[in-house]
Amino acid sequence: MTPSLPPTVAAHVPTGLLIGGGWRPASGGATFPVHDPGTTEVLFDVADATSDDAVAALTAADEAFAAYRSSAPSERSELLRAVYDAIRAHAEDIAALVTAEGGKPLAEARAEVAYAADYFRWFSGEAVRFDGLARRAPAGTHHQLVLRRPVGPALLITPWNFPIAMIARKVAPALAAGCTAIVKPARLAPLTTALVAEIIREELARRDLPGGVLNVVPSSSARGVSEPLLADPRLRKLSFTGSTEVGRTLLAGAAQNVLRTSMELGGNAPFLVFEDADLDAAVTGAIAAKMRNSGQTCVAANRFLVHAKVAGEFTERLTEAFATLVVGHGAEPGVTVGPLIEGAAVERVDELVAGAAGAGARVRIGGERPHRPGWFYAPTVLDRVTPDMPLVTEEIFGPVAAVLTFGSEQEAITMANATPFGLVAYAYTGDLSRALRLAEALDTGMLGVNRGMVSDATAPFGGVKSSGLGREGGAEGLDEYLDTVYVAV
Repeated sequence: MTPSLPPTVAAHVPTGLLIGGGWRPASGGATFPVHDPGTTEVLFDVADATSDDAVAALTAADEAFAAYRSSAPSERSELLRAVYDAIRAHAEDIAALVTAEGGKPLAEARAEVAYAADYFRWFSGEAVRFDGLARRAPAGTHHQLVLRRPVGPALLITPWNFPIAMIARKVAPALAAGCTAIVKPARLAPLTTALVAEIIREELARRDLPGGVLNVVPSSSARGVSEPLLADPRLRKLSFTGSTEVGRTLLAGAAQNVLRTSMELGGNAPFLVFEDADLDAAVTGAIAAKMRNSGQTCVAANRFLVHAKVAGEFTERLTEAFATLVVGHGAEPGVTVGPLIEGAAVERVDELVAGAAGAGARVRIGGERPHRPGWFYAPTVLDRVTPDMPLVTEEIFGPVAAVLTFGSEQEAITMANATPFGLVAYAYTGDLSRALRLAEALDTGMLGVNRGMVSDATAPFGGVKSSGLGREGGAEGLDEYLDTVYVAV
């Protein structure tokens, strides 16, 4: 057993499908392996759901919907609060599992568990705060009511890089709104989803709520699960976090039955450092924005755009900071940079770095694979980077910082917006007026000003352009699972 997963934790991880309140094997009996990316060893073999299993999960969700949507908002609120309490009580075990299947350092895994729990706490409050309207019509001839009601059964497709945060960000508002759900976790990291689903299953049973409220169908074939569900008129909602390419395919499938959709897709975040920035703070923020989960986040800083006057000093300080990072298995003490999720990810990052270096970029530190077991890549800083390099135009998803320079504020804005993506941007400046101008001018759904992290359960998360549709978190996160109904009386 991997050192990051104590036997007491391993004994409680479900490896089947959760359908209608019970765990079961896949209908075809097949399984697929889940690896520890820090060692490449197999952690568990997990049930591999078929199309028939996916439809069975939707049947369970549909049958549970009528009763669950009629449950009192206060009851749903108490359910979510109990899940929050349970996650906090089992935080160490869950964090160990996050590290084992995802590779991130244990300190980061603990932070993710706390962040995920906050979604259940936040939406436990939102569950009893649906906005509506009752008024006499301006014409004076009748009264107007505006009601909110749950959309219906929802398909929630989660990524591997934040295995508990992403299920929390989708399941918590769905359950708060009165929707039932089918979760399709990522093939590379389905174990944490299963453990959290078991917590929710126990809380549902304790309250005599239908087991089909939450169903989980891990599968090695994403299309094998999603396609039959998107074609089924009983499904009314799709929420997906992942690549823009896959998101487009899912949107096309969702058009068949005109589903409500939430899409949190790819990013290419610019990190702007102006000449008046506090460089110490900017480097600290750069580490936070770039190196969380070894750069494998949709909100990772992808392009460091630095004013020419401070570019040399910033790059030197960033290189020194990267030199202090400790690469290793996430469960090892003192490790700050874990592995990438699989061998293919290492190959891709290596190709991007080698391509940039071959085209004239300078590798200041890193640029190689450490000689150790597991799927690792060394923290890397490059300068003399040009805007046309694939290292800049594509999402890196690895521990690599590419530094470019600009000469004016308008040039920085133009460079930052020169991408089809618009999820998040970061800016370091001592000028409040400039910060406000950037908030208006940057094509982004989120902006961190003198901050390297923006995610918060109480605030809307999402992007513009090819980075997606809709928002998760905040009051807006609940809206994604509610229909608006107008009644004229």
